[in-house]
Amino acid sequence: MLFVKILSTNNVRVNFMPRIAGINIPENKRIEIALTYIYGLGRSLSKRILSKLKIDPDIRTDKLSSQQVSQLREMVEKEYKVEGELKREKMMNIKRLKDINSYRGLRHIKGLPVRGQRTKTNTRTVRGNVRRTVGSGRKRAAEKT
Repeated sequence: MLFVKILSTNNVRVNFMPRIAGINIPENKRIEIALTYIYGLGRSLSKRILSKLKIDPDIRTDKLSSQQVSQLREMVEKEYKVEGELKREKMMNIKRLKDINSYRGLRHIKGLPVRGQRTKTNTRTVRGNVRRTVGSGRKRAAEKT
């Protein structure tokens, strides 16, 4: 953890940039929002974690005590799949679909939409069918040489 000491008039206050699941959490944001910087944690999961730990979601990250940060770190790392572990699991699931030659796996291989989206009008760039905008179709008169 990175510690920076800031001296105030009466007491010594320690500010730090918390590091949870290998990610530096931004300092001057609400903790509810700052937790979403971790891959795999969204707003709803962030709210749920904070309510379990009884931490105010409106508190700024730099105002958290070191005890609260350690509680957050412990809960996120032990109870939830985040960052590398989650990305690895997603990749393995896609690889499994490709290996068994399922329909979804074939769509992944071809780089086409997997979840039933239409391809006639959308996903042109994915299919390699990029249409250029064309003028009115009328050609200019030939110039004299």
